[in-house]
Amino acid sequence: MSNYKDTFLFYRNLLGFEPEWGDENTGYADFNTGNIHLALVKKEFMVGIIPITEHPLIFRSTDKASLVFAVHDLDRIYQKLQDENVTIVAPPTERPEWGIRTTHFRDPEGNLIEIYTNLGEYN
Repeated sequence: MSNYKDTFLFYRNLLGFEPEWGDENTGYADFNTGNIHLALVKKEFMVGIIPITEHPLIFRSTDKASLVFAVHDLDRIYQKLQDENVTIVAPPTERPEWGIRTTHFRDPEGNLIEIYTNLGEYN
């Protein structure tokens, strides 16, 4: 990742994930998100692990994956994201067919993130 420090602070300060290892200056951090661990790696470190390869334009311009997290208070987190001028992709939206309410935004590296809460939990 090109913007390691801001991305680290985003996940720690805005999303509230606790780092189990590393900090905003180490170039690598491991966050416990509850059921999985989320690792952040500086781009310079990753190049030593996996060489850079070129991808067709379709892969560079399309989201291939998103991080999805369940939260208890979607509206509070959404307001915090807005207050910090995070790039919002979609505002809170009820999705009755899925039984959830979602919002989508991007982290400082441009990764797509969805947070959701079950319908009825925010009323």
